[in-house]
This record gives sequence, C-alpha cells and structure tokens, in this order.
Amino acid sequence: MNPDRSSAASDLLAFYIEAGADALVGEEPVDRFAAAAEPPPARAAQPATLPPDLEIKGRAAAAAPPAPDEAAMAAREAAKTAKTLEELRAILDKFDGCALKATATQLVFADGNPKARVMFVGEAPGRDEDIEGLPFVGRSGKLLDRMLAAIGLDRTSVYIANIVPWRPPGNRTPTPQESQICLPFILRQIELVDPDILVCLGGPSAQTLLGIKEGITKTRGRWFTFNTGKREIRAMPTFHPAFLLRSPLQKRFAWRDFLAIKKALAG
Repeated sequence: MNPDRSSAASDLLAFYIEAGADALVGEEPVDRFAAAAEPPPARAAQPATLPPDLEIKGRAAAAAPPAPDEAAMAAREAAKTAKTLEELRAILDKFDGCALKATATQLVFADGNPKARVMFVGEAPGRDEDIEGLPFVGRSGKLLDRMLAAIGLDRTSVYIANIVPWRPPGNRTPTPQESQICLPFILRQIELVDPDILVCLGGPSAQTLLGIKEGITKTRGRWFTFNTGKREIRAMPTFHPAFLLRSPLQKRFAWRDFLAIKKALAG
C-alpha cells in the first residue's frame, strides 16, 4: 500500500474513533432520515389477559345456564332420589339449575316439626328469610306465629316451607319458570313430611301446588284434595300473611280459615 494512503487511512480511523464510531455496521451507506419516515412493521395483535380470578368469573358469567326444560327435568331426577329431608336439603344445596341460587345469600329450606300433621307452604323467601336461612321470620312470619298461636299451634307443631327456596332479587315474585324448576323439590318435601293437612299461603302457592286457576279471594277457605305421592290429603288455600299486613281488613277471613284448619285437626 502507498505510504501516503496508509497514513491517511490511519488518520481517518483515528478521527472515527474519537468521534465515537467504533463499530462497522455495513459496507453501504444508509439514509437514517428516510428510514425513520417509513411506517413501523405491523405487530401481531396479542390477546388481552386478565387476572386469574377475573378470568374465572368471566368464564362463569359467559357460561350459558341450562334451559328451563332441562333444569326442570334435572330437578325431577334429583328430587326423587332423596330418601329423607336431610338428603333433599343436601341435593338442593348442590343444585345449580335455578338462577336464583346465584343471587341469594343462602338456601331457605324449612322450619318447624317434620312430623307435624299440618304443613304450610308459601311462595318464596324474603330479605329476612334470606339472612337467617329460615322461612317466615320477618314481619309476615311474626304475624303467622300469632295466627298459629290463636288456634293453639306453634312452630314445634307445624312444618313450614316455600315453593322456591331461594330469595328472588328485590323480593320480586318468582317467574313461572323458576317455580316450575323448583316444583319437584317442594313436591318431594311434602311427600316426605306426609302431613294430614296442607295449607297454601297465597295465590301463587295454591295455583302451583293445587293446579287451580282462580284467584286467592275465590279459593281461600275451600278444601281441595292434594296427592302427596303416598295418599290424598286435604288442602286449603288462605291469604299470605304479607298480604294481610297490607290489607288488614282481610284478616277476618283468614281467621275463619284457621278455625277450619283447627276443626279439621281435631276431627
């Protein structure tokens, strides 16, 4: 190599080193300003991730609930396997076919004496019942206790339950689908208790259990026949205590119904 060119090259390399250019990146020049003007390459979209607990809740919310017909069929199959009230309660604890279970605080199964001669069935639990896990413990329950005491009964001598064992949100009326899904369980509950007299508290209870279409004002105080699965027993619709709290003038008719129940128990 020509000594002059070698000296010039050494001087140029020294200049580059002092300027901070200490690495060879290519043999061809690159216009960095032109490269910066080009759009960046597209990145593949990454799926959004959630914390594990939120992901699980999201999957649960997205899961479709069983169809009403399927849920009712599952309820019938499950209810008929219960040999005792304890088994029936355990089955209800595990049953997920009714959406009300997800919004209720707990199952409200029953209260009173399972060997009682008379069984009372209401429609569904309210707020107080949802908190305590027992039927008829709120204002309407206290009125029912007074009505029972007036004919010489109390919770040790009666059995109390509801068609729907979970509180509907806001104490709303259960839908016909919700009642039909829960119906096999209350029917099996009545069959296991096997009372002499069934008292339907309120129109929805009477219509669901007795299959009557008329309203409670026309059917209250009348005797019907109910098949427990073992035998036929007497059944009577009467006003729900919650209705009597709103319409106290109707208490005189409920009193007549309870006197009829007392007479039937004495006979």
